[in-house]
Amino acid sequence: MNLPKGKKIYFSSDNHLGAPTMEESRPRERIFLQWLEMARKDAQAIFLMGDLFDFWFEYKTVVPKGFVRTLGKLAEMRDEGIEIYFFVGNHDLWMNGYFEEELGIPVYHDPKVFTIDDKKFFLGHGDGLGPGDKGYKRMKKVFRGKFFQWLFRWGHPDIGMKIAQYMSVKNKLISGDDDHVFLGEENEWLAAYAKRKLETAHYDYFVFGHRHLPMTIQVGENSTYYNIGDWIAHYTYGVYDENGFKLEEFLKK
Repeated sequence: MNLPKGKKIYFSSDNHLGAPTMEESRPRERIFLQWLEMARKDAQAIFLMGDLFDFWFEYKTVVPKGFVRTLGKLAEMRDEGIEIYFFVGNHDLWMNGYFEEELGIPVYHDPKVFTIDDKKFFLGHGDGLGPGDKGYKRMKKVFRGKFFQWLFRWGHPDIGMKIAQYMSVKNKLISGDDDHVFLGEENEWLAAYAKRKLETAHYDYFVFGHRHLPMTIQVGENSTYYNIGDWIAHYTYGVYDENGFKLEEFLKK
């Protein structure tokens, strides 16, 4: 991907729209829409790094009710030619074609490397990577299994959504409520994961979400790990231009 002069690449993560309720998340959604409108002016591409929704499950002919303002804005931006990429998170991993077919937005279920102006970006949501977190890793294998998804799809959507929304908030392995504390540069497990990846290949930037904490950690001589933060407590995002990568806070209007 080449970055034309005056254009930028934007990164956003962990909106958790719908949490704890649709009504309570709507003010946060409005702020995110303001950010999208701001990015619209000079964005070459936008990377949505996971957990845009607090829960998402695609049935064969049904998608979750709500989020129409966000989906409509993303559709408009794609129609204008702005590139948008979506990495599923641990809350919205059950995507199965809707974003690609309806919005023209490619969806990635695993980390992916992008090259932007000769810089290598290692991108992903971040859940299940690095050392530890074994309970969630086991649960993730179950959730990503075709049998579990087939079984869940057989239930009525009203029942399935209610169960899933309850689990999304109450189950600590899914909600990650215990993970929002900075562990120190030496103990941050996504930083450790980045250092291990550098043993086999060079990457200029590692960009993840999931931790809900904006952070910048040098993981190699010319490699940096960034965590985007969230749209719940920090309202932070990443931006890359000819001057490099930086984290910024969106000033709410």
